[in-house]
Amino acid sequence: MTGCTTVYYDGACPLCRSEIGYYAKRDRDGRLDLVDVSQPGADLPDGLDANDAKARFHVQSAGGSLLSGAAAFAEVWRQVPGWGVAARVAHFPGVMPMLELAYRGFLRLRPGIVRLFVALRRRKAQ
Repeated sequence: MTGCTTVYYDGACPLCRSEIGYYAKRDRDGRLDLVDVSQPGADLPDGLDANDAKARFHVQSAGGSLLSGAAAFAEVWRQVPGWGVAARVAHFPGVMPMLELAYRGFLRLRPGIVRLFVALRRRKAQ
């Protein structure tokens, strides 16, 4: 899809699916093209392989820039209604490095957070 921000996400991760589903519901103007990198044959841009795409959040902006981590989230926020303020704040001086540091911390904790997320969803479903 041209003219869109392409979001590469790990559809095998329940937490990732939930977050991307949240953004997709709010994407009323179709600004996001969602690519589940856990699917065989997922169309990935040059310089991004499936393992890297599963390990860290990536987007390709409508202008063609490949972004990852906090910068990728800020680009999604820029596209999704209701998140514009967060996107602008992310670009204030000094904020992006702090967001990236927080994201890297999250990545270390991600396996445990996913287990907790799945357990809480199971409990809620009962």
